[in-house]
Amino acid sequence: MKAYIEQLRKELHQHNYNYYILNSPVITDKEFDDKLYELQQLELNYPEFADPLSPTQRVGSDLTGAFEQAEHQYPMLSLGNTYSPDEVSDFYQRVQKALNEPFELVCELKYDGTSISLIYEDGALSRAVTRGDGVKGDVVTANVKTIRSIPLYLQGESYPAKFEIRGEILMPWSVFDQLNIEREAKEEPIFANPRNAGSGTLKLQNSAEVASRRLDSYLYSVLGDDLPFTTHFESLMAARSWGFKISEAVQVCSTLNQVFDFIHYWDIERKNLPVATDGIVIKVNSFRQREELGFTAKSPRWAIAYKYQAEKALTRLLSVSFQVGRTGAVTPVANLEPVQLSGTVVKRASLHNADIIAALDLHIGDSVYVEKGGEIIPKITAVATELRNQDGERVKFIETCPECGATLTRIEGEAAHYCPNDQHCPPQLKGKIEHFVSRKAMNIDGLGSETIQLLFTTGLVRSVADLYSLKVSDLSGLERLGLKSAQNICKSIEQSKTISFEKLIFALGIRYVGETVAKKLAQAFKSIDKLSVATVDELIAVDEIGERIAGSVVLFFADEQNRQLIAQLREAGLQLRLNEESDNKISDVLLNQSIVISGTFRYFSREEYKKLIEQHGGKNAGSVSAKTSMLLAGDNMGPEKLKKAEKLGVRLISEDEFLSLIGQNPTRDESSQPIQQAPPQMGTLF
Repeated sequence: MKAYIEQLRKELHQHNYNYYILNSPVITDKEFDDKLYELQQLELNYPEFADPLSPTQRVGSDLTGAFEQAEHQYPMLSLGNTYSPDEVSDFYQRVQKALNEPFELVCELKYDGTSISLIYEDGALSRAVTRGDGVKGDVVTANVKTIRSIPLYLQGESYPAKFEIRGEILMPWSVFDQLNIEREAKEEPIFANPRNAGSGTLKLQNSAEVASRRLDSYLYSVLGDDLPFTTHFESLMAARSWGFKISEAVQVCSTLNQVFDFIHYWDIERKNLPVATDGIVIKVNSFRQREELGFTAKSPRWAIAYKYQAEKALTRLLSVSFQVGRTGAVTPVANLEPVQLSGTVVKRASLHNADIIAALDLHIGDSVYVEKGGEIIPKITAVATELRNQDGERVKFIETCPECGATLTRIEGEAAHYCPNDQHCPPQLKGKIEHFVSRKAMNIDGLGSETIQLLFTTGLVRSVADLYSLKVSDLSGLERLGLKSAQNICKSIEQSKTISFEKLIFALGIRYVGETVAKKLAQAFKSIDKLSVATVDELIAVDEIGERIAGSVVLFFADEQNRQLIAQLREAGLQLRLNEESDNKISDVLLNQSIVISGTFRYFSREEYKKLIEQHGGKNAGSVSAKTSMLLAGDNMGPEKLKKAEKLGVRLISEDEFLSLIGQNPTRDESSQPIQQAPPQMGTLF
């Protein structure tokens, strides 16, 4: 029995790591909870095998080495979970017996997000910390400040001088769907659900990228010394008046039947919400009664979480097909007997990679359970082996590319298999062209996937260089393309020759080189000639470039066909170096100085000022910190930045002073309208 207990602990530790560190769980919440419950019972029955580091004795951790850590003033404990109405009744009776007096319960939605602790001092957000291991967490204040539903300054004057409020950071369904569409187009791993996507976003190093993902929040617990409240519900209503986003789905219940009415109602209605929920949290309302009930080692006795069962369906696996993407990644797809699930008909489900196929031990004809990860992405979660037809062939991951026949490869440390024949494999060739013409790359209009397929099939275009040989007469006679469409396509192709060097690097489709990396490479090496001969060590020396990216860049330019492609693009007249304005460094007057821009300006736009800062040796920063050298202050600047700059003693410099400092004369009429005028009420967002 000792060996089994230790093995169970090992499994749970691994699942904790998958969930909190990798943001990539491989089992459902219920499966985890079932395993944890089994371990708890075994430890009760066999106390001689107790272990102070058992998963039952701690809260899972999401700590990383990339953020500063801070201890929680009040430990962030987890709630006991149940999927059973009977256990909700048991909880109610335990509370009733322990208190032996009337009590109220508050029912709230259990939002499926990332737990956060927000500290406010004198009405201003001072720190945001993740749950971490329950005792300390990662400080993510800069990223949290980008979430518009979290107030930077509170409303009114009734709030305590210092207090903590806790809640969940969430990614709305609409943002999640769009993010996965974009990641799939780039052949990046898609997120399983909004919780993982939101958690990953909150840990990004680039706050601007965090802001672009439009995270949301719901807050649900106020803590502090000598708070002026006697009940939880009262504290929530006060927090709402201070400007916090408190869910409308909060109800005070005085009977068990009212609790179950709330549970049943939201089991249906939660599917209409803009964010993910996975259950109901039930808490004793009175703070005095909570204190009397106390805590267990890892959770309060005055609260419980009731979790809804994930909707699943049983269907049959008909076949498995394999798709080849732009980068050569091969993705297995399960073709299913159509089944109704969460309001839609599911016919296909991604199997992701060979490891997942092996773990499921799939056979053709198997009866399989299908769920929607986050109730959006269909996935096979289990096989009903008791229903298996023994004649069904076991599913094996293919060894050769289904499109070109090349032997597949698997990069060490990665889950995906790749087709290495990137110069001749049709899906890769067409994918490269689609990526090259996309809006964020060369921005060539009129070349959608169907048109590219047509050009590829007719032999007019086999590589991106062929685009620059196209003539109107080549296109106008093709199916679905008339003279006007052909003229517009050729005009857009010609205009793409002026697209900047950094966008061209991105357009080349070098594996692991996204928009941000492409820009850093362009700024570091200035031209395609210098980039093409850069060594791994030289590439790693560039900010944010690691060994994986460096190795990929070196391999790309080592390929003779890629070198020929560059020569063809050069002959076509594309931008293979930074333009003179970007490349020409004017002075070092701002060398090693970190400068923040805030407000609106008379002479130049914010983007133009950022360019001037770089041309004079300075570095643009998005937020004020102790490392900030100066704050370039325009009109209507953000009060938060101003307040922090004054607190840290950061030098404020006006537009005229800045231009004088770099020796630049204004080139715009002072009486003209500002280039970038922000509405006054938007000032706190900058």
